[in-house]
Amino acid sequence: MRRALLAVTIGGVLLTGAACDSGDDTGSTGAAPAPATTPSSEPASPAPDYTANTRLVCGNVQKIFTNDLRAFATDLGKMIANKEAKETAAAATAQKAAAQQLKNVGAKLKKTTGSAEDPQLRTAGATSAAKFVKSANDKAFFNKIKTSKDLDKIIEAQLNEWFTPVAGYCANSATPTPDASLPSSESSAPSPAVS
Repeated sequence: MRRALLAVTIGGVLLTGAACDSGDDTGSTGAAPAPATTPSSEPASPAPDYTANTRLVCGNVQKIFTNDLRAFATDLGKMIANKEAKETAAAATAQKAAAQQLKNVGAKLKKTTGSAEDPQLRTAGATSAAKFVKSANDKAFFNKIKTSKDLDKIIEAQLNEWFTPVAGYCANSATPTPDASLPSSESSAPSPAVS
């Protein structure tokens, strides 16, 4: 049940973050608008088209969020179960594993978006990557999560924070897919789903 709830939460945050694009009016690519033309004897060069590369990079970002956040959620679930069972050593081990998964997400996100042709997508990716790493190193973040109720209160806002601003750039570039492992009433939630 917790995992299904987390999957729906992650999916909802992706949709929410996706709805808040980068703030520019250039469409899904995040490309800079073409400069206003002024009369001159030289033809103006067109703005670069980053569409294909942005789709490729954002598809890879989606895979990172799907696969690596699933591993994070698994370790976080173990941490909560061990905290509730008063298994302090096992909870600490699971917390370290969850923190490592966040670091992995941050590193992969930075590397993947670093290959983007669009400089704004590279910047957005680096910003989101840094947020994952910061949370991984924040013991207070993990200490606040002692029960599944704590997780429910904390994780939605945290996911939104992590995904901003990169989700806005990738919102229309990568098509989220439903996770077949979720019950049919929840299968309309986009990936990344956590099982």
